[in-house]
Amino acid sequence: MKKAFSFVLSLLLVVPLCAQSEFSIRANHWSRGEWRYGALPEDEEGSQHALFMMSSTALQLDYKYQGLEVRVTPKHSGVWGAKGGGSIGLDEAWFGLRSKWGLFFKLGRQLLSYDDQRIVGANDWVMSTNKHDALKLGFERPVHRLHILLAFNQNNVNTNGGTYYTDGGQVYKSMQMAWYHLDPIPQLGASLMFLNTGMQDIMVQGENITQNQQLFGGFLDFHPRNLSVQASYYRQTGHDEYGLSIHAWMTSAEAVWQIVPAFRLNTGYFHLSGDENYFVPPQGALGMARKTEVHGFNPLFGSHHQFYGAMDFFYLQTYYGGNTPGLQDFHLGLQMNPVKTLSLGAEYHLLATSVDIKDTSRLLGHEVELDAGWQLMKDVKLQAGYSFMYGTETMKILKRSGAKNRLRWGWLMLVVTPEFFKIQK
Repeated sequence: MKKAFSFVLSLLLVVPLCAQSEFSIRANHWSRGEWRYGALPEDEEGSQHALFMMSSTALQLDYKYQGLEVRVTPKHSGVWGAKGGGSIGLDEAWFGLRSKWGLFFKLGRQLLSYDDQRIVGANDWVMSTNKHDALKLGFERPVHRLHILLAFNQNNVNTNGGTYYTDGGQVYKSMQMAWYHLDPIPQLGASLMFLNTGMQDIMVQGENITQNQQLFGGFLDFHPRNLSVQASYYRQTGHDEYGLSIHAWMTSAEAVWQIVPAFRLNTGYFHLSGDENYFVPPQGALGMARKTEVHGFNPLFGSHHQFYGAMDFFYLQTYYGGNTPGLQDFHLGLQMNPVKTLSLGAEYHLLATSVDIKDTSRLLGHEVELDAGWQLMKDVKLQAGYSFMYGTETMKILKRSGAKNRLRWGWLMLVVTPEFFKIQK
């Protein structure tokens, strides 16, 4: 920690003088209506349909002067008509210094986004984004980038004790991350990531016991001309908050082919490991399987909505018994732009568990997603989508879903992103 603060102090001495300053204010607002059908068992009367409106409004203030950068982003979000009128908080509140030699640091509440956002991302589809109170420092040049991240969370200002942490704004007590990215040629990028997350041991109440889990792996992005290929592999080790050993992994491969400027195809496959001897108690029964090791991969702070099916059945919701059967996903999609202001998309997912499920198959079902976007005017966009899932008996057992396993979801969203003004002098 002393070395980190020494590094920050040295940056204060090397920030170049610059006569130009900049101040801007911009907003990011979206209002989204959703219709859901089939998420609960059929025998619960009135539970088949859900309809609601929600919105989010963020005001982003940016200031830059002499290598100093400051950002403050207050945000309101909530469901229309909810008691209390929703929540008001800070998405971002940080300041940073940057030198002409590529050294930088950023301190405060910030949104983090790395590689394809599968492990660390903003997750800005939902009302509550993934924000972190942290110190980020590092080095950035055209070919090499190195980021170090340090975070430590507490419930309150302490006068006694010091590291017991539960029910806070983050699930973790502490986090340390190192990320290195290399661009040897313009068409190729590669990243290495190491992430340590310290969790409060919940099995020993009231004691300051931290269980640490580690994630390490790499990401590759190759994009020659009209083809883009991405691949990743990560492993998880250490111990979870129950003190159980973790032995989990995930791998992914994605490809996008821009056939013509107005038409592209994409396909991919990913596999997240699952817990062995997975068990779900029958409807109306209690019970859970005892385990001594964790084999289910946890994607941690990723932007889950963009990876595991638009209907968010996986990794945004927990399974019965606290275990996970893992996930396999093969997907194929297309995106069209018939005119400059209109985009149309369709995607198909074949979903399956990673491990065997007792008395049923691994196949979860087939999900079809349709979406459209219309740029109404500068800074104003209308988006819509409809998803349909034909679930198998396995899906019904795991999620206890009804509607004869025909699950549907539709949404309509208006996005407004104006820049009110920008001053440079």
